[in-house]
Amino acid sequence: MKVGILAGGMGSRLSEETVVKPKPMVEIGGRPILWHIMMHYSCYGYKHFVIALGYKGEYIKKYMVDYCSLNSNLVVNLQTGDVETEGGSPQDWVVELIDTGMRTNTGGRIKRLAPYLGNETFMLTWGDGVSNVDLDALLRFHRSHGKLATVTAVRPPARFGRLELDDSQVVSFQEKPQMREGWINGAFFVLEPGIFDYIEGDHTQFEREPLENLARDGQLMAYKHEGFWQCMDTLRDKVRLEKLWENGNAPWKIWD
Repeated sequence: MKVGILAGGMGSRLSEETVVKPKPMVEIGGRPILWHIMMHYSCYGYKHFVIALGYKGEYIKKYMVDYCSLNSNLVVNLQTGDVETEGGSPQDWVVELIDTGMRTNTGGRIKRLAPYLGNETFMLTWGDGVSNVDLDALLRFHRSHGKLATVTAVRPPARFGRLELDDSQVVSFQEKPQMREGWINGAFFVLEPGIFDYIEGDHTQFEREPLENLARDGQLMAYKHEGFWQCMDTLRDKVRLEKLWENGNAPWKIWD
């Protein structure tokens, strides 16, 4: 089963980093967040990725082309220019890098991936969020209901510490996921090819008409994930993820 990853957005809310690189290439622990996402899927046996490129897509192409060289020993013949790798890449991935346009919206990017994803069930996520969602359980849930689409529903993390007050005295302070909020779209989709019929063209935002119409038609189901999930929209989000990684407390790190 292939995994589609949307990696073409401009990431304007993380402009401190994205002025020079696309958001999926912003690093956590010295590795792009895109790599972290791919490692998660790889741990469950999903190793064929189809990545939708847009803004600064050449940055992602260069990273993937250089990946084997940078993660292997090299023998370089300076006279001929021949380069041999020793040991090979630590990951046995196949990565298709597809240009989907600079201004194409999320739905349009997904539709442009259709010829590469094939006429079969596929997984899909955004290139800027990490989670410890159980992908095997997610797929079992999707296959159990027979609908066109499954979205992983998550609880939004608290953006600020929650205070409980007794008059002016703080009696409780909590810096934890905001469980009192509703469920939100956490991406990590499982989709059938029929969803492409719900996407009109490049201008279509997947989170609007396609998902709204799939829900209207009874074709959208939600897999509830109570565990860790965090998108990286802002510098604050990046700092939080970086601290979790540095402290050895990254819940999405399920590999050795």
